[in-house]
Amino acid sequence: MVRLRDFTLGAACAAIVAAVAESAPTLDPVALSPQLYSVRFENDRVRVLEYRLKPGGKEPMHSHPPGVVFALADAIVRTTLPSGAVVAYPSHAGDVLWRDAVTHSGENVGKTEAHYYAVELKDAPR
Repeated sequence: MVRLRDFTLGAACAAIVAAVAESAPTLDPVALSPQLYSVRFENDRVRVLEYRLKPGGKEPMHSHPPGVVFALADAIVRTTLPSGAVVAYPSHAGDVLWRDAVTHSGENVGKTEAHYYAVELKDAPR
């Protein structure tokens, strides 16, 4: 037997969870940095992003699902993880790499514009 008090408490908890979810900041790079990211293609399986970051440019912490990244120009981007770990690595036009799901921020520490395509995988229907 469900008591009215139990139902009211459950409804209140559901409302709080919904409110927190709506107020939580998004870590979607397109929403956070539309000046750096553009959606080139999207369907129910993938989203393809184009990314450009000028020398000295920085971007806020954001997340990506797993996918493939294509370097379209030579660049050096310093990546910072939520743990504080920092890695700076060069990429060269034509490089293709797999990227696991990641949360990071980036800074272009090179002298050329960083330019990439990222193919982000979505949950595919099975």
